[in-house]
Order: sequence, then C-alpha cells, then structure tokens
Amino acid sequence: MTEALTVELKGTLKSKGLRATALRLASLRVLHDNAAPMTQEQVLAALPEGVFDPASLWRSLAELSEKGVLRRMDLGDRVWRYELVDSCRGISPDHAHFLCDDCGVVRCLPPVRLVARQGGLPDILQGAHLKVRVSGSCAECAAA
Repeated sequence: MTEALTVELKGTLKSKGLRATALRLASLRVLHDNAAPMTQEQVLAALPEGVFDPASLWRSLAELSEKGVLRRMDLGDRVWRYELVDSCRGISPDHAHFLCDDCGVVRCLPPVRLVARQGGLPDILQGAHLKVRVSGSCAECAAA
C-alpha cells in the first residue's frame, strides 16, 4: 500500500471516529484498488489467505457502511456489494452501475442523464432520488 493511500485511508477512518485496524485498512485498500463494487466474498478472496475471518470482515464492512466510508448496495440480484465512497474518483457518488447478467462483473458507469423520449420526466419523478442499474452481457461474455 502506498504511503499516500495509507495516510488517506487512516484519515478517513479517523474522521469517522474509527480506529485504523489492519482489517479495515486491508479491506479498504482492496476496494480502492478494485474501484468497483465488490461482495464480501470477493473482498475476502483478495485479502491474504487465513489472516482475516469472514465474520470479522462482515462486521467491519457493515460498520464502515454505517459510518459512510463505504456505500452498500444491492443491484437487484439480492447480493450486497460494497464500494469505497471515493473509489470511483471523478464520478459522482450517485453514479450508475453495470451488472453483467452472465459473469456477474460490476463496473461503475460515468454520469448518465435520464431523459424521456417525448419531453420531460413525469411529474412523479421530478426531484425523486433515482438509482440506475444497467444490466446485460459484458463485452467478454458477449464475445464468447
């Protein structure tokens, strides 16, 4: 982990009143490096084998989500994924995601604009908080 990233992650944890434990720093680094939402299982698989237990990771991810360090999301497939709030630098916090229906890969999308084909959005959607998920086959699965 680069020194600058370590300092940034420790500062983020401190600002939320959290200790910078080895598990928190390691899981945040994994999420930072991936720069896309990951499941608990994916985070655990990216950590050194046998060092951290799944229950501790689950509790840590839940607490980091509650404190606003991570964003927890269900992309419609009933699987919780976690994303470092600043992991997609340059993309707004409410950005959309692509979920491949075949392999399950998730990627952050650049800002999208929702426009109705025939004019503005219906009144019921004016000022509403919308979550957009795009799904289909990724380029690799489509080519296979």
